[in-house]
Amino acid sequence: MIVDCAIYRDGHRTEGLEDLSDALEAARASGDAFVWIGLHEPTEREFDRVSEEFGLHELAVEDALNAHQRPKLEVYDDSLFAVLKPVTYEPDSDTVSSGELMIFLGDSFVVTVRHGEGSPLKSVRSRLEKDPDMLRLGPTAVLYAIADATVDHYLEVATELQTDLEELEAEVFSPDDGGSRNIASRIYTFKRQIQEFRRATGPLSVPLSRLAGSGVLGPTVPFVDDKAHPFFRDVNDHLTRVNESVEALDRLVSDVLSAHLAQMSVRQNDDMRKISSWAAMAAVPTMIAGIYGMNFEHMPELHWEWSYPVVLLVMVAFEVLLFRLFKQRGWL
Repeated sequence: MIVDCAIYRDGHRTEGLEDLSDALEAARASGDAFVWIGLHEPTEREFDRVSEEFGLHELAVEDALNAHQRPKLEVYDDSLFAVLKPVTYEPDSDTVSSGELMIFLGDSFVVTVRHGEGSPLKSVRSRLEKDPDMLRLGPTAVLYAIADATVDHYLEVATELQTDLEELEAEVFSPDDGGSRNIASRIYTFKRQIQEFRRATGPLSVPLSRLAGSGVLGPTVPFVDDKAHPFFRDVNDHLTRVNESVEALDRLVSDVLSAHLAQMSVRQNDDMRKISSWAAMAAVPTMIAGIYGMNFEHMPELHWEWSYPVVLLVMVAFEVLLFRLFKQRGWL
C-alpha cells in the first residue's frame, strides 16, 4: 500500500495529488520539484499503477515485488534502481534480522518500496523535511539520506554484536560452573547472526563506491547529482568501518569457538586421567584379592597367622603410594 506521497518543491513539502500522473507532471513542470512515494509490501496489482505512471523497468519491478535481493545498484533507461538491506537487532534474543528497501530514482521522482521491519524511511523523511538545503538536491538527497541512515544503524548493530561477543568470550574463559554445556551452540548461533549481518553489509560496498564516484564503471551514475559524491563517500567510509568490524567479529568468534573446543578437549583429557587413575588404584587390591581368591591348595600364605592383616596392609600401602603419585602429577 502507499504509505506516503508528497511533492517537494524548492526543499519544502507540498501534499501530493491523488493522480500520480498529475503529480509527476506538476513536479516536472516546476523544474525544482520531485515526487516521493513510499510503499510498504505492495501487491502486484497495487504496484502496477505506480510502475506504469513512472515508467519503471519490468525487471526492477519484479525484484521490488519479490524481494529477497542482494544490495545492488542497477541503471535502466528511465530510472536508477537501488536495493539496501536495513537490519534490526533484538537485544532480548540477541538476534539480527534484515528487511529490504528498494529505491527507484528517475526524472523528478523517487519511489521507495519497503519489505519487512527495521526501515529508516519514516525518520529519514522527517529529517529531510527539516533540511531544505539537502532536499534541494532532489531525488539524490533521498537516496543519500536513506543510505546514510541505513549504514549508521549498521554501526550501532556492530557495536551491540561486539558487546555480545565480549560477554560470550568472558563466559567461555570463566571457570566452568556446570552451566556452559550449550556454549558451543550459542557460539554457532552467534556466528549465524554475523553471517546474516554480513549479507546486508558486504555487497553494499560496490553500489556505494559507484555513487561516490569511484566505481569501476565510471564516476557518473545517471539521476544522481554530482554534488552528492562527497556525501556518498562519507557513507562509503562508514560502511568500510562496518565491514572491517564484521570481519573482525567473524574472526574473533571463530577463535572463541576454537578456544572453547580446545578447553573441552583439555577437560576431557583431565577426566580421562582421573578415571584412569582411580581405575589403576582399584586394580591393585583387585589383583591381590584375585590372586588369593584362586583357592589353590598349596599357597603357604593361606596358613600363615598374619597373612590377612599383611595383605590388607600391602593393599593400603599401594593405594596410598598411587594416590600420592597421581596427586603430584595433577591427575587427581
